[in-house]
Amino acid sequence: MSEVAVSIYLIVMLIFWLASGLWIGLALALVGYLGMLFFTGRPIGDSMVMTIWGSMSSWTLTALPMFIWMGEILFRTRLSEDIFKGVAPWVEKIPGKLLHVNIIACTIFAAVSGSSAATTATIGKITIPELMKRGYPEEKIIGTLAGAGTLGFLIPPSIIMIVYGVSANVSIAKLFVAGVIPGISLALMFMIYIALWSIFYKNGLPEDRQKYSFGDKIKSTKNLILPILLIVAVLGSIYTGVATATEAAGIGVLGSLVIAFMQGTLNWKTFSESLLSATRLYAMIALILAGSSFLSLSMGFIGLPRHIAEVISSLNLSPQGLIVVLTVFYIILGMFIDGISMVVLTISVLLPSITQAGIDLIWFGVFLVIVVELAQITPPVGFNLFVIQGLTGKDLGYIAKQSLPAFIIMCFLVLIIFVYPDIVLYLPNKMRG
Repeated sequence: MSEVAVSIYLIVMLIFWLASGLWIGLALALVGYLGMLFFTGRPIGDSMVMTIWGSMSSWTLTALPMFIWMGEILFRTRLSEDIFKGVAPWVEKIPGKLLHVNIIACTIFAAVSGSSAATTATIGKITIPELMKRGYPEEKIIGTLAGAGTLGFLIPPSIIMIVYGVSANVSIAKLFVAGVIPGISLALMFMIYIALWSIFYKNGLPEDRQKYSFGDKIKSTKNLILPILLIVAVLGSIYTGVATATEAAGIGVLGSLVIAFMQGTLNWKTFSESLLSATRLYAMIALILAGSSFLSLSMGFIGLPRHIAEVISSLNLSPQGLIVVLTVFYIILGMFIDGISMVVLTISVLLPSITQAGIDLIWFGVFLVIVVELAQITPPVGFNLFVIQGLTGKDLGYIAKQSLPAFIIMCFLVLIIFVYPDIVLYLPNKMRG
């Protein structure tokens, strides 16, 4: 009966997640309700209320709406334009020239945004028309933006890291710090690829239209002061132990308001719009988390996580083999559902197997974020692809094709952190406080 229940439960989950058209949060809660109704004798109402209240009243979770609001405030400032002006003069002599602006600008904005889609949209609005006007190849503009835009998930503060930290009950501060070196490494790998491409295809880039003296470069750097100060304030306070992730989110919101005020973009309209947008986005994520917490309880009563852990254990996979299987699993899953849903749907089920295999949960969190990034540029449901399609009007298949080099580079990063896990764990192990 246990195996029959598990099989039916999995089929119902697939139907509601992928085919019902219901909001993800409601679909999760409904599957949990049906599971408890038909396969357990537990009181459903009390369990649902206590579980959802317990998950939503977590102090750790308060960092999420704050970081979302910070990103929404900065989305309405001239920060992306300032980053472009600050970076462009410094990369004109590097092989690849201004194509590197896409990568560096996305890296900087990711460190104050936390959202992959917001990073892609905000930077893309500035760089796509500017680089097209200067004669840069369209396919490389799109490819670099699609890949670098995913850094919004990996470079802290990351919304998806908060979701994972809450779901897996691990330190969000350590997750943030763990993402720094892999995030910078991924940005450097993108830049190396562009540099190598430009060396082999020298005729693919336009001639320099504007020459910058060293004085011009120094003068342009003033445009980067505010975002860098905000990054240092948020991440530095976490790393040194001065602030928790939630307190750092408050610092980030305050800093973003100061930036908006100094740029003259802070008024009642932008303030209210940013607050309402952040509220809507958080409400969507909170509904998913609430439904996920109740589904996790239901699955626990039925024994689904234990059953899956036993099945995985019976395969006698090594930790390395398990990671390979999970990588393929998440890439396939990412073709159909968004990143946040991927995390909340799978963590409660897979966590016992991951723990039993002796895999560090901080390391696994960064691994999971990188794989979710892969999903962002994987058709048919790749959010970054949709964002770029909205900016350019190009066919989704064409955009996905130009994103393929970024996809391969990100797979290579997964291999690197798989072989050298200290790339992820070095900074968290050195944290103070």
